[in-house]
Amino acid sequence: MTATDTTQAHMLMRSILQRIATGPELSKDISLDEAREATVAILRDQIDPVQAALFFIALRMKRESNDEFKGVLDGIREVVDGVVADVDHVLDIADPYDGYNRTLPAAPFLPPLLAECGLHPVSHGLDAVGPKYGVTHRHVLQAAGANVDLDSRAAAGRLSDTDTGWAYVDQASFCKPLHDLIPLRTQMIKRQVLTTVEVLAKPVMGKQQTHFVTGYVHKPYPPIYAMLARHVGFNSALFIRGVEGGIIPSLRQDGKYFSYHDRGEEIGVDIHPDMVGIQQALRAVPLPEDLPKTTRPGDEIAIAVDIRDTALAAAEAGMEALNGKQGVTYDSLVYTGALILKHMGMQDNLGEAGEAVRAVLDSGKAANRVK
Repeated sequence: MTATDTTQAHMLMRSILQRIATGPELSKDISLDEAREATVAILRDQIDPVQAALFFIALRMKRESNDEFKGVLDGIREVVDGVVADVDHVLDIADPYDGYNRTLPAAPFLPPLLAECGLHPVSHGLDAVGPKYGVTHRHVLQAAGANVDLDSRAAAGRLSDTDTGWAYVDQASFCKPLHDLIPLRTQMIKRQVLTTVEVLAKPVMGKQQTHFVTGYVHKPYPPIYAMLARHVGFNSALFIRGVEGGIIPSLRQDGKYFSYHDRGEEIGVDIHPDMVGIQQALRAVPLPEDLPKTTRPGDEIAIAVDIRDTALAAAEAGMEALNGKQGVTYDSLVYTGALILKHMGMQDNLGEAGEAVRAVLDSGKAANRVK
């Protein structure tokens, strides 16, 4: 980094803030290139943290344009340690980075299940980030004995390993400059553009195609995710309206997903658990009643679940489901597993896809891939 680079970054940020932080009526959008350059400068620690925070907050307050979303994502992608795995197709699974705090997460066990079904899934996340600071894929997989500290290359190598076929890669490994912003994001408190776009960082890709799966809650997000997924070259994408914003729909109510193929327009589809033969009284895996509660550092008002004990409970339930034990976790894996198999063209309809997933779970073979 040269003094000239730093000076230019300061001048760019000054110009941007003068335009985006002038109130709800006078603020102006910036270009894709400006958003990208500003993000790269922040990630390279060329921008004062106060100005960096103001940049993200001002974008959110005026509402990000599509070009601003794309530009920030492009800036992240410039510093991602991305690799191409030695497999034709990679399935990129992005569950909420801020985790779960109202239900027991089952989605961390979808990658080994789908690997046994013949896919090459990679999930990614991190240890803790707001606004929920909940139980994440990293916590649960670590509690189950899986390796959660792989770098991108080691993760990619596992996808072509017939004994595993799946991997988890942490943001601390594949995009350390972004991970280093977590303290600043904690100080900002509220969601901002990074929360939306970081899940599309694309750390591991396939030789021919890469497919994206994520969840959402609020209606405006599927078009935004679809636009961004096409922008970074995901060949297909599946956006599931899931519990706590995750990729597993409610097990007892009508649901919905959006998807696209060949980078085409996204299409919405209504679904119901009985389409995969699920009859459940519960919408998701409940938290065990005996879990201890705790408070988050710096937030003594919000009561949260104890991360370690919740992760251990989720790991136990997940491994039991992978070994064929029926119940709410088992049904959660069947539902989303069926949605993904159908989306990937491996089954013609959800009913057949559900039966295919049940057969794999009942065999217990997917449990052997958790390592």
